[in-house]
Amino acid sequence: MGIDAAILPQGRREPPDELRATVRTLLKQKDGEIWTIAPTACVYEAIKLMAEKRIGSVLVMDAGRLVGILSERDYARKVVLQDKSSKTTAVREIMTAPVVSVSMDNTVGECMRIITEKRIRHLPVLEEDAVAGIVSIGDLVNWVINEQQQTIRHLEAYITGVAA
Repeated sequence: MGIDAAILPQGRREPPDELRATVRTLLKQKDGEIWTIAPTACVYEAIKLMAEKRIGSVLVMDAGRLVGILSERDYARKVVLQDKSSKTTAVREIMTAPVVSVSMDNTVGECMRIITEKRIRHLPVLEEDAVAGIVSIGDLVNWVINEQQQTIRHLEAYITGVAA
């Protein structure tokens, strides 16, 4: 059973169109900005960057390679709850590694399954070991909602005979 098959309604053989779209297609709709930080930076700098950019995670890069990801959850669990100082703790001490990632050819449905099973919120997208983007649970949910709304508009237009 493929990843998409696990989320299909009973009796359905193919996933809905909105789940078959690839990450490549989804990333074309995003602004493409990727925020990174070095593993040697202090956690305070990473949290400040996330706050300024209004993002929930930052990719940890070393010499152009993805070596980890730092999320708000990492900060809460590994700094705040352990009474560490964000100004003296290095990112590498609390980042999540190895990173769970996807390729440009993974589907929205596969990404949703990975995020659900791994209990994570962000998936870096790699293309030939280079970071091509990042998708969040919010990106995936918004994609599905927008695609479903478009389908509804088309069906309404078909039923009423009015062009969408």
